Amino acid sequence: MIKIVLVTGASACLSILLAHAATPQEPKPEGLRVTLLGTGVGPPVRLDQYGASTLVEAGGKRLLFDCGRGTTVRLVQAGIPTGSITRVFLTHLHSDHIIQLPDLLLTGWVGQLGGPPGRTSPLEVWGPDGTRDMMSALETAFAFDIHMRRDVDEKLSAEGIRVRSHDVKEGVVLDEDGVKVTAFLVDHGPVVPAFGYRVDYRGHSVALSGDTRLSENLIQHAAGVDVLIHEAYDAVTARARSTNLALTEAVIAHHATPEQAGQVFARVRPRLAVYSHAPATPSVMEQTRRTYAGPLEAAEDLLTIEIGDQIGVRHFVSK
Repeated sequence: MIKIVLVTGASACLSILLAHAATPQEPKPEGLRVTLLGTGVGPPVRLDQYGASTLVEAGGKRLLFDCGRGTTVRLVQAGIPTGSITRVFLTHLHSDHIIQLPDLLLTGWVGQLGGPPGRTSPLEVWGPDGTRDMMSALETAFAFDIHMRRDVDEKLSAEGIRVRSHDVKEGVVLDEDGVKVTAFLVDHGPVVPAFGYRVDYRGHSVALSGDTRLSENLIQHAAGVDVLIHEAYDAVTARARSTNLALTEAVIAHHATPEQAGQVFARVRPRLAVYSHAPATPSVMEQTRRTYAGPLEAAEDLLTIEIGDQIGVRHFVSK
């Protein structure tokens, strides 16, 4: 089942509709679609929230932001062929944001037997300094598999396994057919550079924070967006459960608390605020409400947001 909630302006809920899950439709020409593929926090394995990854669809283009654990699984669950993903934008190079890249590179190229075909155009990757070296190293690491499938056995598309990588700076990194992607610097402590991204298309927009502390630069670049997707680290719960308080405090110092994220939401005033890379717990929402009273969605894998004249939110439940 899918629950659909429409949000507009300051109204949190206009209507609710229940319907059977189906293969996603193409994005409406005038709007954006956002799917939270993975919303979990950090390297530890979680089965309820997979690793950080968000899909943005606009103008017939599919743009993937980060590629954490489980990204390819969630794509298939969402009805998105892995071979249709040809553009990836990385916020930073921590393992929990990139660990599924080899699977996307290789499995997206191979495709599914009897199902959607594999990728036939290069995989293009944008990210901070070190992205080009990392992607080149992946090509080297899987050289045997690539050679066998491209040159010997399946004779798969040579173009489909090529990689085009870009080490980006702050500014517009893609501007094509009305779809504009802008990278902006955020503050992830010693992880420098770390980026957030903003996608604009036909008068609508979404911003993604990446990993960051409270960032004035993010607030500036997110001004006027329809949807702001922000991380949060539940410092209260982390301290209560910690067996190494010094390490816990160091991690907290690199992230925004729910109250700080609420301050960001309150200043940006998006039509909808959404959590990702945050615990899916009542505690996070309760802490956020101390500083932010507007429309808000918790971190939830496979949550889908349609951004147009209205904002529609679909909650995925497997059949």
